[in-house]
Amino acid sequence: MNRHAFFISDGTGLTAEALGHALLAQFEKIEFEKITVPYVDDEDKARDLVKRINRAAEVDGVRPLVFDTIVDNNIREVISTADGFMVDIFGTFLDPLENELESSSSYTVGKSHSINNAGSYERRIDAVNFALDNDDGARTRHYDEADLILVGASRSGKTPTCLYLALQYGIKAANYPITEEDLEDQKLPGALRTYREKIFGLTIEPERLATIRNERRPNSRYSSIQQCMHEIEEIELMYKRERIPYLNTTAYSVEEISTRIMVTTGLKRHR
Repeated sequence: MNRHAFFISDGTGLTAEALGHALLAQFEKIEFEKITVPYVDDEDKARDLVKRINRAAEVDGVRPLVFDTIVDNNIREVISTADGFMVDIFGTFLDPLENELESSSSYTVGKSHSINNAGSYERRIDAVNFALDNDDGARTRHYDEADLILVGASRSGKTPTCLYLALQYGIKAANYPITEEDLEDQKLPGALRTYREKIFGLTIEPERLATIRNERRPNSRYSSIQQCMHEIEEIELMYKRERIPYLNTTAYSVEEISTRIMVTTGLKRHR
């Protein structure tokens, strides 16, 4: 079964998208055509969106799902006329919260994503720049500033994880690829030994690693299953010998990897 799902907002749409995706992920047997429509901030845009939702209903033969975080009542009334199954995210949660807190919501557009803490914003930008400047072991002289140093085989997920940790948590994360030369004596590379307490290891199933590497360098020694098996086996032995905490990334998204690292290391989000 295929079904349209709209995520609509008078702001960026990130909240509607995040909550909608989390709910739809529970329905694995259904294919969803996901459409995000941000900045529906006047009634004309709302009427155009109603036409779009109705066309999707005709195509699917069933009502599209509509997840919205619209705060303007007039715009919400227009959208409610569409032939869709409405999931009013703010209405569902704000009314009970207002009753419990005995206080009215401000109903401010974009409130959840506003930059109301300049220090937090600047910290995240600094952390992103740090991750980019300290990617792939290109330089190590700034490791004393790092909150975390990710190590692992090439293409095991270090770079995207560092960037996600920077963007979401303000964590200054560097990453260092473990090479064959580093594995010869089964010890941490010299550049890392001073920073042992900051190190966290990533590993991955050799078959998955070979698939990823083949996309970059097909039919090479680097991407062969034999090479991948050798590197992963040796790297995991080194982690155990050096008592480095590590995580197998094969079955996890970058969001899950990052969250598990935060929990395991005890690092805190910078606010």
